[in-house]
Amino acid sequence: MRGNKSETGRTRGRALVAGAVVAVGLAVFAVGHAATENVGLLKVRMGGDARETRLVIELDGAASAKVLSDGSADRRVAVLLNGVDTVVAQQGAGRGVVKAWTVEKGQGGALLQMDLAGPAKVKRRFLLPPADGVTSYRYVIDVASAVPVAPGAVMTSAPNTFQPAPQIRAQFLPVKKPALPLKKVVVIDAGHGGRDAGAQGVMGYEKDVNLAAALTLADQLGRSGRYKVVLTRSTDVYVPLETRVRVAQRANADLFISLHSDSAPETNLKGASVYTLSDKASSRATRFVSRDDWFMKASLAGDQGVRDILFDLTQRATRNRSAVFAQTLVANIEGKAPMLRRSHRDAGFMVLLAPDVPAVLLEMGFVNNPEDEARLRDPAARTRLMRAVAQAIDTHFGEPMKVASR
Repeated sequence: MRGNKSETGRTRGRALVAGAVVAVGLAVFAVGHAATENVGLLKVRMGGDARETRLVIELDGAASAKVLSDGSADRRVAVLLNGVDTVVAQQGAGRGVVKAWTVEKGQGGALLQMDLAGPAKVKRRFLLPPADGVTSYRYVIDVASAVPVAPGAVMTSAPNTFQPAPQIRAQFLPVKKPALPLKKVVVIDAGHGGRDAGAQGVMGYEKDVNLAAALTLADQLGRSGRYKVVLTRSTDVYVPLETRVRVAQRANADLFISLHSDSAPETNLKGASVYTLSDKASSRATRFVSRDDWFMKASLAGDQGVRDILFDLTQRATRNRSAVFAQTLVANIEGKAPMLRRSHRDAGFMVLLAPDVPAVLLEMGFVNNPEDEARLRDPAARTRLMRAVAQAIDTHFGEPMKVASR
C-alpha cells in the first residue's frame, strides 16, 4: 500500500508538472498571439507654440515607443511606435517648434519623424489610456525649444547661439539631414454618389463612372510615390458638396480635382471640358467662407480691413494656380480623348469655392452621348484618360509657378 501511495504521488506530481507546462505554454502562446496584433493609427494632432509643441498620436490600442533621435543632434526627431500599423503614410505641416512631420511604415511599427524649426529636443512622452469620453489611446510627445523664446515669437532655422565655433573642424560636425520629403496632397473627388446619382446614360448612372475614374487616378498617383492621395469618397455613398470642400481644406490640399460626366439635351454633344472658378463666383466664395468663418479663423488675423485684403490676395493666387493647372490639364488630355471646342470654361460650382485650394472640375465626357458613354465605361480608355490627368499633375508640380494666360 505504501508503494502504491508513493507511485500515486509521483503520478500526481508528474500530472501537476505537465499541467503547469501546458499552462505556461498556453500563456506564452496567448502573449505571443496578442503581441502580433497590430495597433491601428487613427489620427495625428498638433498644438503649441515656439517654446513647446505637443504632437498627439491617436491609436486604437496601447503601444510603446522608442526614441531613435531626440532632435538634439541634427534637428530631426525620430520615434518608432512598436507594433503600430499605419495603412497609408501620413504627413503634415508643423507648428511652433516642429517644421514638418511624417508617419510611415518602419521596421516593426510606425516611424514618426519631425523636422525641427530650430534647436529643440524631446522633453517628455507618455501614453494616455481612454478616459472621459475619449475612446482612443493617445501617445503624447512634447518637443521643447533648447533656447529661450519670448511669448509669441516664431522659431526659425537662422544661425543661433548653438552654431559651432569656427575653430571646430568640419569633420566633427553632425551631418545635416535633408528636409523631410513632404508629398504634394491631391484630393480626388468622385462627383455625385449614393442617393445623388447624377446624369443618366443608356448603360447606367454618372456616379458610377465618376467613382471608377477616381479610383483609377488614385491608383496611378499612389503608385508613383510622389503624392499623398485623399478621396472624398471611395464607395457609392452620398457626400454633401460642402463636405467635399472641407475635406480638401483639412487635408491642406495642394490640388483638388473633381471628376464628373456631363449631359446635355442633345445626345450628339460629346467631349471633355475643364472648369475653374469664375470671376462672378468670387463673392459667392466669400459668403461661403463667412458662414462659419472657417478660413479666417484658421489662417488670418488682424483687423477686418487687413483680413479682407489678405483674403482677396489668397483667393486671387488660388484662382491663378487653378487656371494654370487647367491649361496644363487640357493640353495633356487633347489627343487622348475628344474635347469640346471651348475646353476651358469657368463656373461657380460649390466644389471650386475653397479660397486657398487650387481646384478644377473635369467633365470627362457626356454620359448621355453613346460614344462618350462607351468610352467612359471602357477600362482601357478610362486608364488612358486618367494617365493623361496624372501626367498633367506631374507637369504642374514639376514646373516653376507661372501666371495663367487667360
